[in-house]
Amino acid sequence: MFGNRFFSFSLATIIGTLNLAGMSSAAPPVIAEPANPHKVLTQESCVKCHAGEVGVWQKTPHATTFDTLHRTPEAKQIALKLGLQSIKHEGRCVACHYTQQSSAGQEPHVISGVSCESCHGAAKDWLDLHHDYGGESITRLTETPHHRQQRIAASVHAGMRNPLNVFAVAQSCLRCHTTADEELVNVGGHTAGSLDFEFVSWSQGTVRHNFVRSDGKANTPSSQNRLRVMFVSGMIAELEAGMRATAIATQKANYGVTAAQRTARAAARLKSVAQKVSDSNLNHILAVYDSVQLKLNNSEPLTAAADSIATAGFQFAETNDGSALGALDAFIPTPDRWK
Repeated sequence: MFGNRFFSFSLATIIGTLNLAGMSSAAPPVIAEPANPHKVLTQESCVKCHAGEVGVWQKTPHATTFDTLHRTPEAKQIALKLGLQSIKHEGRCVACHYTQQSSAGQEPHVISGVSCESCHGAAKDWLDLHHDYGGESITRLTETPHHRQQRIAASVHAGMRNPLNVFAVAQSCLRCHTTADEELVNVGGHTAGSLDFEFVSWSQGTVRHNFVRSDGKANTPSSQNRLRVMFVSGMIAELEAGMRATAIATQKANYGVTAAQRTARAAARLKSVAQKVSDSNLNHILAVYDSVQLKLNNSEPLTAAADSIATAGFQFAETNDGSALGALDAFIPTPDRWK
């Protein structure tokens, strides 16, 4: 009976801290990282309010990889070349292909494939904030817009990667769809990433789970304005991820060459976008890109540039409603191209 009162106090406390620190929901999130096993609660903590979303997830490769990945010939070959004993127990594989959990002093262990918390962040620190609607008798349908804004800001501050900012979503995708392990590629034969990744087409098909906009009744496609912002945000996230990958490249081999080429391609696409629409964040991102060299053993400058691009990418998605991006419509993948 004291649950909502306690959660509301926590929310108010965090909002007060944000205000004192001069922060808001516009503050950029941390760089996308694997979910902390010590703070993972599992999809069972999400399903009560997000049954539709979990239902979609269960049918995707993100979920089924738990039972299938380690059995594939490709995975077995990579493991053999790298001397790995178990795909499910080696950190370099687990970080992208699985979700781990640790509880009661146990060592982290795999509990599922790519799950809710893989993309939205380990939920322990933000779950209670996320479903505090402002009182015991208040629901998501009756929550005030002001409280919703505060609730989301507090949840993001506590570690949630909320889909309201589509760049944060794209970051989560590119964290794994760009391989961040040079030896895994050059020695193990793993791909350097999903080189044909395009954020709109890859997020709006099989993996789409937009039930919140219809109160759980329908998996609603994104509006054209949102698709416009997603289209550009995906390119920015790919540029950021590519620069981070290039930053760790030490050899002129498949990994480093592919990372640099992919990064240059993302920059070229963004330059084409900047010729069609006017946006100060895009101009800043391209200036940052032009200020560094895509070369081996250039970790510090490339990482610093990626950090700056991440901040500008978050701000782009936070402040852009898509209405001024109509010139891009002819280039945005249509539903028949969604995967």
